[in-house]
Amino acid sequence: MPQTANSSAERLIDRHGRTVNYVRISVTDRCDFRCVYCMSEDMEFVPRAQLLTLEEIATIARAFTELGVDKIRITGGEPLIRRNVIKLFRDIGELSALRELVLSTNGSQLAHMAMDLKQAGVKRINISLDSLNADKFRRITRVGDLNKVMTGIETALQTGFERIKINAVILKNRNHDEVTGLVQYAIDKGIDISFIEEMPLGMIGDHDRTEVYYSSDEIRSDLEKSYTLIATTESTGGPSKYFRIPGTNTRVGFISPHSHNFCDTCNRVRITCEGRLLLCLGQEHSVDLRHVVRGWPGDMEKLKQTIRDSMLIKPKGHEFDLDARPVILRHMNVTGG
Repeated sequence: MPQTANSSAERLIDRHGRTVNYVRISVTDRCDFRCVYCMSEDMEFVPRAQLLTLEEIATIARAFTELGVDKIRITGGEPLIRRNVIKLFRDIGELSALRELVLSTNGSQLAHMAMDLKQAGVKRINISLDSLNADKFRRITRVGDLNKVMTGIETALQTGFERIKINAVILKNRNHDEVTGLVQYAIDKGIDISFIEEMPLGMIGDHDRTEVYYSSDEIRSDLEKSYTLIATTESTGGPSKYFRIPGTNTRVGFISPHSHNFCDTCNRVRITCEGRLLLCLGQEHSVDLRHVVRGWPGDMEKLKQTIRDSMLIKPKGHEFDLDARPVILRHMNVTGG
């Protein structure tokens, strides 16, 4: 492993020998969009009293960094609609052992929050963008305003983050015909892009996942009609397999939970907005960290030991099956994107 800011500190190692150095923390299940692959149109959200407080999230983040985690991603829902969330970014950004604080967002709030995020220590931002067509964008997000997102992307570019990446979930006969246009947009802006196969989390009405499934191999085949894709071993610490396009600064990534399982190298865990430590995106193995931080307030060692013990139940991998009813009933907005 490359040297990191806390390479000499304690490490979290699961029972399969994988080092966990990356935590994704959901700060809310609420969102100002209703993307068809993420949630039902009429969602029931977690009662606010059950959400981790910002102070509890900061405490958990500190515990993880003291256990060797050097990358934290803040997610949602839409994390930037959580009240006073910038304070949380500042608190986490000040953790001495943290190498990288990053964010996943739908971009709707970036026009007025980008500078505060940069000053709080956010280095990279992933922005969801599934279509460049306003009508199609609204159909996929149900309520999203494409112009607002595009303005947010422009503001983020001008703010000077180390890297910006577009994440696009590709659905057959919905937006699969836009993959080339999305890559060209990324090239024009000098940013990265990752294409994501939809993950079967939660029941989402009449949205048929088998009908709209479009594999990474199909996307790559479409792109190779217009671009040369050169495989690279580059990584940002997540599951994307990256390709370079010669003559550009853009990397094209593929996140392929179905067609190219990436579980063998999993280095991450997730914390849901109500404090469940999920050891796998596609399994229900979890530990209740909210119970610990509220039952033993201020006891950092109790919290850290609970996290250490959780490594014993981290499974080898997910069991996603597009042809079956979802085994995982929680929606992506609760899990954290």
